[in-house]
Amino acid sequence: MAGRPEILFPLFAGIETLPGIGPKVAEALTGLAVERPRDLLFTLPHTGIDRRRRDTIRGATLPGVVTVEVTIGAHLPPRSRGRPYRVNVDDGQVEFQLVFFHGRGDYLQKILPTGQRRIVSGRVELFDGIGQMAHPDHILPVEQEGELPLYEPVYPLTAGVTQKTMARAAAGALDRAPELEEWIDPALKEREGWPDWHDALAAVHAPQSAADISPSAPARQRLAYDELLAHQLTLALARLSLRRGKGRPSKGTGALQDKVLKSLPYSATGAQRRCIDEIAADMAGTQRMNRLLQGDVGAGKTLVAFLALLVAVEAGGQGVMMAPTEILARQHLESLRPLAEAAGVRLELLTGRDKGVERAAKLGALASGEIAVLVGTHAVFQKDVHFADLRLAVIDEQHRFGVAQRMELGAKGEHADVLVMTATPIPRSLSLAQYGDMDISVLDEKPPGRTPVTTALVSSGRMDEVVDHLRRAVEEGRQAYWVCPLVDESEVSDLTAAEDRFRHLRATLGEGVVGLVHGQMPPADKDRAMADFVAARTRVLVATTVIEVGVNVPNASIMVIEQAETFGLAQLHQLRGRVGRGAAASTCLLMYRPPLGESGARRLQVLRDTEDGFRIAEEDLAMRGAGDLIGTAQSGLPRFRIADLERQSALMAIAQSDARRLLADDPTLESARGKAARVLLWLMEQDRAIRLISVG
Repeated sequence: MAGRPEILFPLFAGIETLPGIGPKVAEALTGLAVERPRDLLFTLPHTGIDRRRRDTIRGATLPGVVTVEVTIGAHLPPRSRGRPYRVNVDDGQVEFQLVFFHGRGDYLQKILPTGQRRIVSGRVELFDGIGQMAHPDHILPVEQEGELPLYEPVYPLTAGVTQKTMARAAAGALDRAPELEEWIDPALKEREGWPDWHDALAAVHAPQSAADISPSAPARQRLAYDELLAHQLTLALARLSLRRGKGRPSKGTGALQDKVLKSLPYSATGAQRRCIDEIAADMAGTQRMNRLLQGDVGAGKTLVAFLALLVAVEAGGQGVMMAPTEILARQHLESLRPLAEAAGVRLELLTGRDKGVERAAKLGALASGEIAVLVGTHAVFQKDVHFADLRLAVIDEQHRFGVAQRMELGAKGEHADVLVMTATPIPRSLSLAQYGDMDISVLDEKPPGRTPVTTALVSSGRMDEVVDHLRRAVEEGRQAYWVCPLVDESEVSDLTAAEDRFRHLRATLGEGVVGLVHGQMPPADKDRAMADFVAARTRVLVATTVIEVGVNVPNASIMVIEQAETFGLAQLHQLRGRVGRGAAASTCLLMYRPPLGESGARRLQVLRDTEDGFRIAEEDLAMRGAGDLIGTAQSGLPRFRIADLERQSALMAIAQSDARRLLADDPTLESARGKAARVLLWLMEQDRAIRLISVG
């Protein structure tokens, strides 16, 4: 495989080769993740300053940036230490002052000689009716006025780097940017009115007005698209290489699935039937399945996943369901057990806790094919775990699984199909960023028997009323969750908040009625507290957010969330999904501490108005941004320098279909456009993708 194309060498040289960048500044620039000229090219100005000249500061919007020609008046050195140095100036209509803190008199006398004319540009504020421009951004002799940009770009900065340094270095990087062949589909480029790559770079670094800085400016859109296209090409190549690994057709007979469906007290929803049909069709095909099953809280993903596992068993193979934690693996086991019994297949659990003889027995039964469906944690990846014939791997809560792990799991079964489940509704643009290598099935209806949850906002001043309401509900035999806020980063105070609330409720509701579960408890105590609540030995469970994922107590019909304004939307939606699982009418009380900030109020209103997880996720994305939404650190979400997933989400879908189309026509990227796309992949440092082409 050839290395990086020579035409890109100048952009990957050391950053110190750019004008004005010595070792110290180079060190500082790492704070902006800028290490080579290419990084600077893709570090765009985030705002700009209008430097067009005015006749006078009179009538200007103050405080604000003004550029005027002035006559320099008297210098007023500070009378005492700590006072600023001032210089009187006159723009012909108004007198005002230039102000310098720690100003050196001799230097200021030199650049601002009394009686001469200068152009000054900077932020002017009024103090006691007198205009003051503290530390002007620019001071120029009148004949040099042409050097001042009419609209000056403002770059992101980090300690030790100034605007002037950034602008000069960016100009240097721009000088090195080569002319590259076009990788964007010509019809798309024309339809969108996008400039060529080189012209786009020049335009974004020299904006003429605020419109040029906005994400919708054609030059910015084009560069964002380049980034998304490189990302989607990488995912599409990963998808192709996974598919090139020939799948094994697994055709179900439907016999075991029918037994399960007949055993259920309700019938499957249209969405569940549609999803299982999509999955079964993929599994019957010759290519490996790589599908995401995305469902809202309580949409019945478990049933769909189990029916998919039964397709593998009906075809004479085995299936595995992977969960991120042991608690979740055990819950899957509990919820799948009745289904497995109805189907008459052997189901087992394998976790890190299995040791010795017991483990050996399980591994033997797995290797001989007696175990049809295995539920497990990462322990399933261990070297000594062998399947007789693994056909399908179902992975739950995929945020902790990147493309690499998906491939690793695929290696366990020579040609195992992969189905990933996530309970977090993800807006389309993000699901394409994160799962663009997969096909997506969406469960978007609730099974019958789930009652809608009434959501109400209550100020924390009405705590006594809420507790009173709770007491009556408990007397009627109902159960409730009480979620305490995560007070701050320190776990100690979370603990006290939960323990204080526990004591307060116990005093009001009586001994033995209230249970407590929080993150600091030993796992055995936590399991015991949960078990007491599940068995209705306790009626109210006070908890920090550990109950968010996977807990299923159909009798619990009240959810109280304290300081709901401190939680994210998706988290609140997940918590609310813990109630409304039984026949009783359910309520979710969002308690807040007034006064509510604007974003807190908006979050709680969205939640009150809708139970649609996908709508909530779109709102969440709009309010918080992509990185926050899935905790960028562990999200597997790429870091884009230019593309803005919130404001340019439509581009992601175009990039995905474009990347897939390009590879369908030219899988090895040998055509003229294909070769240009290879250069794009090198430019965007998608080396993994390039390895995948060469494997092809």
